[in-house]
Amino acid sequence: MKNPFIMALHFYNTLSQQVEEFSPARDNTVRMYTCGPTVYDYAHIGNFRTFTFVDLLRKWLRISGFGLDHVMNITDVDDKIIRNAAAQHKSLEEYTAIYTEAFLEDCAKLRLERPEHVVPATAHIDDMVAAIERLGAGHHTYATDGSIYFRISTFPGYGKLSHNDFSGNLAGARVDVDSYEKSDARDFALWKAPKEGERYWETLLGPGRPGWHIECSVMAIKYLGETLDLHAGGVDLIFPHHENEIAQSESLTGKPFARFWLHAEFLLVEGQKMSKSLGNFYTLRDVLERGYKPETVRYLLASVPYRKSLNFTFDGLKSAETAIERLRNFKRRLQTDRYPEGASEPLTARTAQACKAFTDGMNADLNTAEALGAIFEYVRDANSAMDAGEFRAGNVPSALELLELFDSVFAVLEPAAADGQLSDQQVEALIAERTAVKKAKNFARADQIRDELMEQGVILEDTKAGVRWKRK
Repeated sequence: MKNPFIMALHFYNTLSQQVEEFSPARDNTVRMYTCGPTVYDYAHIGNFRTFTFVDLLRKWLRISGFGLDHVMNITDVDDKIIRNAAAQHKSLEEYTAIYTEAFLEDCAKLRLERPEHVVPATAHIDDMVAAIERLGAGHHTYATDGSIYFRISTFPGYGKLSHNDFSGNLAGARVDVDSYEKSDARDFALWKAPKEGERYWETLLGPGRPGWHIECSVMAIKYLGETLDLHAGGVDLIFPHHENEIAQSESLTGKPFARFWLHAEFLLVEGQKMSKSLGNFYTLRDVLERGYKPETVRYLLASVPYRKSLNFTFDGLKSAETAIERLRNFKRRLQTDRYPEGASEPLTARTAQACKAFTDGMNADLNTAEALGAIFEYVRDANSAMDAGEFRAGNVPSALELLELFDSVFAVLEPAAADGQLSDQQVEALIAERTAVKKAKNFARADQIRDELMEQGVILEDTKAGVRWKRK
């Protein structure tokens, strides 16, 4: 749908702690980097809260008229991967291939677009070695016991993203693990000497493997240039990961690493962050095995604005199912009911107002709750007009265009086909056959078709305007 209401797009920038108007720095193309999965296990739906936010961001940037050049990394070497692969007597490549493929399959089920570049860390070892050498030449590193560390005291801006004051503890202590306390600023490993039995790469730096933080800096700069338009991820990455990315990248280039930083809040379970370490997580596969559809999970993850925490419950999933079904029924009513000719001017204006309200919500830092509110208020008003006989045939195209705009972002209206499930086209063909055989007074076949559809979870409703249908 061509949207006449696209206006200035605004995002909350973690770096400035301000809502700022967004546009790319050059040629109308948004150069964006987002942190992908660490493929040591199946991603849980808390992870997919962030990936769904990134997908909404991609879609809305495109609707806003921008091109996209988007890089997402796959972290296929880190402490957990090495430990788990060894425990299962698999090579890193064998082990990570399983979970990389599973992640991409889950993304497809959730209707997440594939970024323009999906880049595994292990394909860029030489690039990382070269970057670490350059950091060394700039006196930002030191070596100890075969490992190389970034000396954060050489980067005066350290803390500017997390807005922590580290001025009192920037000296000395080192950290080899990838995650540590928010208040604990330490020199971090760029290159890790191998422990006995660990996989390593033989390089000019000596044997070893890269630290987690250097991966993203190197791949972002390689594909997108020295300054990104936008960098996004979960709030748990602000410190230390993104803070360390800035220190490395700006020490390498002398230029700002990213103009905008966007961070999605946690998915909560009973008030706690969903995480593998707490044991309170569900994978997408867990949820689908309980009978929920992928689009239901997507809707729930998208329904709360990304900067607000989202409490996951199965009641919430049931509410998402109900909301999607209401929208599908409205679309079906638009497509199947018969309306008087002409167009109602008040309804034409109401549709335009809903389009503007939806757009305003999305432009306001992807306020999906406000955007959804605009759609459902419109559906309520349009259904009331239909019931009152005020809706006209001329109002149908703009109403369908509004739903198309909605679904170009939320992507939930088309049902996911289960194994053996009839497609929408097959359902429509059977309904058309049923209508024909009823006219021919072959009521036995008409009843048989109704029963066949019922077995497939399709419920028919005969109305004066024709047959409506919905899935259970």
